[in-house]
Amino acid sequence: MKPLYLIVFFTFFIYGCNSAADKKNKEKEINDTELEIHNETSTVDFPIYDYEGLEPLLNRKDDKTYIINFWATWCKPCVEEMPSFEKTFEEQKENGVEMLLVSLDMPTMWEKRLVPFVEANELKGEVVILDDPKMNDWIPKIDKNWQGGIPATLIYNRDKRIFYPHGFTYEELNTELNKFIN
Repeated sequence: MKPLYLIVFFTFFIYGCNSAADKKNKEKEINDTELEIHNETSTVDFPIYDYEGLEPLLNRKDDKTYIINFWATWCKPCVEEMPSFEKTFEEQKENGVEMLLVSLDMPTMWEKRLVPFVEANELKGEVVILDDPKMNDWIPKIDKNWQGGIPATLIYNRDKRIFYPHGFTYEELNTELNKFIN
C-alpha cells in the first residue's frame, strides 16, 4: 500500500511543479506581450526605455553636469519638489547643467496623468519613461544602497557622482549641485 501512496504523491508533486512552472512561463509571456503591445500602441511623446536603454543616459562622459530625477505623478513628494528642480535647471542651464526627469509612472498612467502633468507644469527638463519591471535588477545598478523609494536623484559629471535617495528643497538642490559646478 505504501508504494501506491508514494506513486500518487510523486505524480501530484511532479504535476504540481510543472504546472507552476508552466503558469509562470505563461504569465511572463503574457506580460511581455502586453508590454510590447502597449509600447507599440502608446501615443505618449516621451521616450520609453527599459534599463538597458536608459543606462547610457546615466553615464555620459562629457563636460556637462546631469541631474537625473526619478519620480512619478502619483508620488506627492516628487510632485512637490518638481518646481525646485525646474527653477534650478532654468538658472543653471548656462553652467552646462542638463536635467533628465525619469518617470516611473505605470503604463496605464502615461496618457491620463503623466502627459497632462508635464503639459500643465510646462516642464523644461527632458522627460523619459523607465518601463522595466525588473526593478530588483536595475535599482542596485543605479546605486547599490538604493531601496527604490522616490523621489530620488542622481547628480553626476565625468569627475563626480552622488546618488540622493530623498527629496530636495530648492536650497538643498542648489547646495548639492554647486559641489559639481564650482
